[in-house]
Amino acid sequence: MDGDFVIGGVFLLHFKMQTDIYNYTIKPDAPRCTGSLDARNLQYSRAMIFAIEELNNSTELLPGIKLGYEIHDTCASVLVAVHAAFKLLNGQGSQFYNHDNCSTSGMVMAVVGDAMSTTSISLSRVIGSFNVPLVSYYATCACLSDKQQFPTFFRTIPSDQFQADALAKLVKHFGWTWIGAVRSDSDYGNYGMASFLAAVQREGICVEYSVSLLRTDPPSKIQRVADVIRRSTAMVVLAFTTSGDLRVLLEELTREPSPPRQWIGSEGWITDPYLMTYSFFAGAIGVAFQNSVIPGLRELLLDLSPADVAASSVLTEFWENAFNCTLTKNDNPQKRNCDGTEDIKNLKNPYTDTSQLRNTNMVYKAVYAIAHAIHNAVCQETNVSTQCEKDKKVESKQILNELKKVKFSRNGYPVSFDANGDSVAFYELVNWQKSESGVIELVTVGYYDASLPKEQELQFNKKITWMHGGTQVPVSVCSESCPPGSRKVLQKGKPICCYDCITCPEGEISNTTDSPDCSPCPSELWPNAQRDACFPKPVEFLSYDEVLAIILAAFSVSGACLAIITAAIFFHHRTTPIVRANNSELSFLLLFSLTLCFLCSLTFIGAPSDWSCMLRHTAFGVIFVLCISCVLGKTVVVLMAFKATLPGSNVMKWFGPPQQRMTVVCFTFVQVLICTVWLLLSPPYPMKNLSTYKEKIILECALGSAVGFWAVLGYIGLLAVFCFVLAVLARKLPDNFNEAKLITFSMLIFCAVWLTFIPAYVSSPGKFTVAVEIFAILASSFGLILCIFAPKCLIILFQPEKNCKKSLLDKTKCKE
Repeated sequence: MDGDFVIGGVFLLHFKMQTDIYNYTIKPDAPRCTGSLDARNLQYSRAMIFAIEELNNSTELLPGIKLGYEIHDTCASVLVAVHAAFKLLNGQGSQFYNHDNCSTSGMVMAVVGDAMSTTSISLSRVIGSFNVPLVSYYATCACLSDKQQFPTFFRTIPSDQFQADALAKLVKHFGWTWIGAVRSDSDYGNYGMASFLAAVQREGICVEYSVSLLRTDPPSKIQRVADVIRRSTAMVVLAFTTSGDLRVLLEELTREPSPPRQWIGSEGWITDPYLMTYSFFAGAIGVAFQNSVIPGLRELLLDLSPADVAASSVLTEFWENAFNCTLTKNDNPQKRNCDGTEDIKNLKNPYTDTSQLRNTNMVYKAVYAIAHAIHNAVCQETNVSTQCEKDKKVESKQILNELKKVKFSRNGYPVSFDANGDSVAFYELVNWQKSESGVIELVTVGYYDASLPKEQELQFNKKITWMHGGTQVPVSVCSESCPPGSRKVLQKGKPICCYDCITCPEGEISNTTDSPDCSPCPSELWPNAQRDACFPKPVEFLSYDEVLAIILAAFSVSGACLAIITAAIFFHHRTTPIVRANNSELSFLLLFSLTLCFLCSLTFIGAPSDWSCMLRHTAFGVIFVLCISCVLGKTVVVLMAFKATLPGSNVMKWFGPPQQRMTVVCFTFVQVLICTVWLLLSPPYPMKNLSTYKEKIILECALGSAVGFWAVLGYIGLLAVFCFVLAVLARKLPDNFNEAKLITFSMLIFCAVWLTFIPAYVSSPGKFTVAVEIFAILASSFGLILCIFAPKCLIILFQPEKNCKKSLLDKTKCKE
């Protein structure tokens, strides 16, 4: 149709190109389209005509200017598309125009098309060289966003990059990490799948297989693709294909049904009503362009008079195919003649179906976008009206520049282009659901809006039906998720989604699902049994609440009471010979020190503190030295007493009570000095022992200086050995009651206990180290008090007849 400005249109009206065999003797004919007519794409071309007629009747946009159109068929062929591009550039009737002396009326200002990305690439490369913009309504390949290669390309449909992101987020939303992928072996499928694979890789999703096909492929290849789907373990299959390519695959799958699969669809086929006739496809979910309403379009589509149909070869072909009749008499004897009774209003056909004007609206918006660009180039806005110059000389480059700035809204649908010529990405999420009658219907269950904040683009507002009408989301994973407390270990030679779950090692946790690593707990924390959280380690020390501590404390108090009772018995019988003969002053001092020995063991029980750590070791060291000093004094007294009985001996005057006291004080002072140096230089302190046990903390007293500790013990041991040697020397003295024998036994027990203590102390773990030390103190203390004082108390209390000077000398009983 002629006009002041002409808009070109290219549509996929037929499915294939006429193939001719040339003998190189005649000029080849121009490429032609053949095959069956695509009724849906016919609707697209009629939508373009409707939009142009609507614009020609508008008083707001391009008033007084008539738009024309020139529509060509590409039949999905690059060769035909290039030929159509040159026709559009040459103008009507293949006439060449010279802008210097010819009118620009009738020249193509812009082109609407094409449906396929491959043909759109060819079109854009040709007409782009002449700065003629191409506005596609269905070419979604992300490659067309490259402005260096396609500077004049625009589209009212979102780029596949947005669709790939939407599909990847859809897969991630339902927890599918193991999927299969099928694509059309075309620019649409290959570029779209490449974008999708990159998107799912970022989301940590694995693709088991990625296969391609075309509807023109041999049946053997289609069968191989179907077999890959049948043998796969992925429950979810994403198809980034056109409806024509997917149709041949579905026909192959129906021959030998595959296990149930959950299909995810791209916009290329998810809204195709023909594919909905495959019942095993029920439950498919995918992204589709926004459903739209175009007022008045249905009336134009149905308003086909016989004259209109006869005037157009395309409409004639459509009419004859739709009603199975012929408009040309005797053209096909097998078909009846169209007699005028055909009613297009009752025709159920993709051409007449206006319930899902998704892609059709993209054509409508493309025409209006070009019209707005022309309007901005030739019209001037005034306060009262709009003036347009239909004879104004306009070049396609001006339309190109104006098209970049277009921003408007039509029927409530916004139209604008970003720097790449892409429109705003908005998809409906659609689901194939079976109705009560068993018919598969397309139901919108949500949407994807790329303009929303991250992680909020995907929204669902209706219930989804899955494969076989299920309500539970299908599971499609290579390996089940690893629960908290374990980590993933990749299976050799397989994708990252295939892994084994290994329990975290001792002392480490993982608190997230599918954790790649386990992290160690801090030093004072330890994992729970599930190894998914760290909790404070139990603190262990010898507490008064424990049975062991209670027993040791009972023995300690009992020992102290025993020493006090013994002292009381000795004090009450202090005038008796047996008490007076055994150096009562040193005996009382020894009993006092033994009482303190028993009681000092209590300082080892309970939680260690700064004071208790310093007190327990130093008090123990000083008190034991005091105790051994007293025993040593008593031993020396026995030896000196024997020497004093020898003729001419005068040794007792050199070791009387003052000397005995001085000896005890001097020996004890040395230990006090050692302890003082120890406390000043490096005193014991409380510490948390984290190394003995991994799962608990031992509260104990660190020695501070190991040298100081062993010096204290060594000094005690030195005195004990010295005392033992003296006692051995005095054990066979002629007295009836020789105390040296008792001291020998006590020192033997003392030395045996402490020699055993050293390896036990070093090897005992945790709180048992403290228990061993308490046991050594109590055992040696009981050894001293029982060996030295028990025989005396036995005589005092139960054998008073032996408590006399004569009995002590010659073993005879005292006189009554």
